[in-house]
Amino acid sequence: MAELLEQYTSMIETALERAIPNGDSRFKRVLDAMRYSLLAGGKRIRPKLVLTFCELCGGDAEKAIPFACAIEMIHTYSLIHDDLPCMDDDDWRRGRPSCHKAYGEDVALLAGDALQSEAFRVLASADLPSDRVQAAVSTLATLCGSIGMVGGQMIDIDAVRQPLSESELLQMYSLKTSCLLKASCWLGCIAAGQLDLCESASAYGEALGLAFQIRDDVLDVIGEAEKLGKPIGSDEKNGKPTLVALIGVDRANELVQRYSEEAKKALAPFGSKAVDLLNFTDTLMKRDR
Repeated sequence: MAELLEQYTSMIETALERAIPNGDSRFKRVLDAMRYSLLAGGKRIRPKLVLTFCELCGGDAEKAIPFACAIEMIHTYSLIHDDLPCMDDDDWRRGRPSCHKAYGEDVALLAGDALQSEAFRVLASADLPSDRVQAAVSTLATLCGSIGMVGGQMIDIDAVRQPLSESELLQMYSLKTSCLLKASCWLGCIAAGQLDLCESASAYGEALGLAFQIRDDVLDVIGEAEKLGKPIGSDEKNGKPTLVALIGVDRANELVQRYSEEAKKALAPFGSKAVDLLNFTDTLMKRDR
């Protein structure tokens, strides 16, 4: 990963450890489940994008930490719910048992619910002008809600064992994956008070999300379970339509390259300051996990 983004890792991990509130023994299981999933590692792409775009826009990354934590908490809640038997029914996540396998389906459901709520509490705690915080709350709520990430998941559920065209699959990917990445980039601009750059940041997140999701589809076919931290072939097992199933691995890889290039072009307004983000984009699309 690019050095600029890697320098944020310790900041993010420290802040995430503090993001889950303390509670008495009545709440211990759900709080433990929240920490189990939130602190399980991962690439932390979304919070890193928040901080990176904040600095690209001339802002103070430290001030944007609550925004970064909030986006990762939303992402984690979505993974907990995705893994449930009623959704993708995945037993492994990041190389260890999924939340519902470790704590039970009931506690996992509540842990996801609580992470979503706590994300907005953390977001609202940012030491930034109130108009920026309000804009961040509105942006995240919209892009992770029923006409954003959740809407994409609804299409995904309805599409099981149903044929989807390439354009329909890309629309689903845009909602279920790109929306949260767009929110990450947008929140960085908002934290810095540079709303005029949100459009370019959003275009980057949109293209990055499409490339990222298609690469995920490819890895689900040709990847190694040990590196991915979860079994491969789950899309086919669950009857999920994917671009790889529709057009094949080679054509899918061409689309990964195409959308990666679109993402990099969207960074033009940020000039030479975006060089590390350009390198990060290339590295992300060549990943094997």
